[in-house]
Amino acid sequence: MNEYAILHIPDSRYCFATAEKELVLRLRMSREDEDAKVFLIYAQKYDFTLKREKLEMKVCYSDKLYNFYEVKLKLTDVRFAYIFQIEKDGESYFFSEDGVTKTYRFEEGFYNFFQMPYINQNDVLEVVDWMREAVFYQIFVDRFYQGNQKKDTSYIDMEWGEVPTPKNFAGGDLRGIIEKLDYLKELGITAIYLTPIFLSVSNHKYDIIDYMQIDPQFGSREDLIELVEKAHQKGMKIVLDAVFNHCSMKLKQFEDVLEKGKESKYYDWFLIDGDFPDPEKGNYECFAACTYMPKFNTANPKVQEFLLKIACYWIEEADIDGWRLDVSDEVSHEFWRRFRHEVKALKKDCVIIGENWHDAYPYLRGDQYDSIMNYSFTKACLDYFAKGVFDAKQMAEKLNSNLMRNLEQVNCMMLNLLDSHDTHRFFTEIGKNKEKLLAALALEMVFPGAPCIYYGTEVCMEGGYDPDSRRCFPWKEEEWDHDFIAKVKELTVLRKREEIAYGAVHIFAENGMLCVKRSLKKDSYTMQVMIWINMEETAAKIPGFEEEKETNEILSQNNFIDGKLNANGFAVIKSKTGCEM
Repeated sequence: MNEYAILHIPDSRYCFATAEKELVLRLRMSREDEDAKVFLIYAQKYDFTLKREKLEMKVCYSDKLYNFYEVKLKLTDVRFAYIFQIEKDGESYFFSEDGVTKTYRFEEGFYNFFQMPYINQNDVLEVVDWMREAVFYQIFVDRFYQGNQKKDTSYIDMEWGEVPTPKNFAGGDLRGIIEKLDYLKELGITAIYLTPIFLSVSNHKYDIIDYMQIDPQFGSREDLIELVEKAHQKGMKIVLDAVFNHCSMKLKQFEDVLEKGKESKYYDWFLIDGDFPDPEKGNYECFAACTYMPKFNTANPKVQEFLLKIACYWIEEADIDGWRLDVSDEVSHEFWRRFRHEVKALKKDCVIIGENWHDAYPYLRGDQYDSIMNYSFTKACLDYFAKGVFDAKQMAEKLNSNLMRNLEQVNCMMLNLLDSHDTHRFFTEIGKNKEKLLAALALEMVFPGAPCIYYGTEVCMEGGYDPDSRRCFPWKEEEWDHDFIAKVKELTVLRKREEIAYGAVHIFAENGMLCVKRSLKKDSYTMQVMIWINMEETAAKIPGFEEEKETNEILSQNNFIDGKLNANGFAVIKSKTGCEM
């Protein structure tokens, strides 16, 4: 048995509460040992030496190297103690804080059992419930639609539809989004994420001059309030972009430092090497290598107060439903803890989504963000659908590995995306193959977390890297592929299904196909939805489909003919009656 692979950490992603009296436990073991049996031995911690219960654990997730055993327990007493027993090759082992041992002295268990000492209600990460059924739509505001025809348009320097440069302005605004809410509603969108909308000299607005002013190119405070109100009336949420890592060098506080240097009361708001910041020398910290975007010192309490005031103001003033946090992994943990406390106190179901491109577990333990933009999902989809790096088995392993980074609640709230304003367009990456795009969108809809459609994906917009990924939305309907849009609408409806919103997930590969199964126990039955995806060149039969044809319902499909899934095809199948418990 490979002891080096065995891992369990109490009060972590391997042991966490999902409710006041509900606990999830995970144990990691090597895939070499998949013939092992694993048991949980547990009790109320003050009873552990005297009486215990024993429960077999099952493998719920498998990646390239490891099997992850998992169990979810309903507790009557939240003072919980446990160890693991492993049976392998006729031998029995125990795994506790002492590691793997051949014997275990239960009478001395209080020295070395694992424990969840107590589940305090305010330590349990609550799921923002509307995220379970959410379908996001990301809008790069300048390129979506111009609704205000009376505004000053002197800043617009490109024809709508021209290939953009980094500094072009096309004229999109908040009024344009308001006018297209019915379009988005019909598409199945339930949440809109906007790139920054505050005063800035750029088209992207990530270099903010005044966080309390909507950029006049986009509209006014009243336009934002109207957008949120009308979106809410249509059952949609609005999430704004919080750029709190850095600002514009034209921010009044930084301008004061440019003028006065160390004599400025704002000097410590930034991270400067010398008496004065020098943009030519770049002697201060900034975003990337962009000296026009100086970095805030978010460890400074006064900076924290300044930024928290902004975050709370727009919740109170416009009733927004969430913040997406730009470059959030370069901001201090202490600040995000304060941010969460302030924001959730104002609006409990206000979602907090970090922009962390990598494993963000230190930020996702319940005290900082709710989730992140799931770029690990993006990369997996590129490797599977676009690059051919993964076959179905490798894709299943990668998706399982990603899920094991986080608590169950976090996985429910992840923002799963195929592309964004910071990446190549996914449609271009897959060689403009509409069948592959549909299959990837279908996976997004069934996978745990909230799918995010980058504006224009539904009309197969193309684009390379920034700024080419920020083209204008083509509003000539006669040029759209309406059959493709109808398929997208068919897929977004899936998010309303209980099995997908609340169900457990099982990801595996069979017959060369990827399968993601969502299951939800209901009364004496299990409701089940499965998506099968075939990226191989040859057709494949979906296991058991013909035998259970009468009890299955096809919710959506492409290239699924006579029980066979053809190349680049997918099928989303629901069990009509489920499996009796």
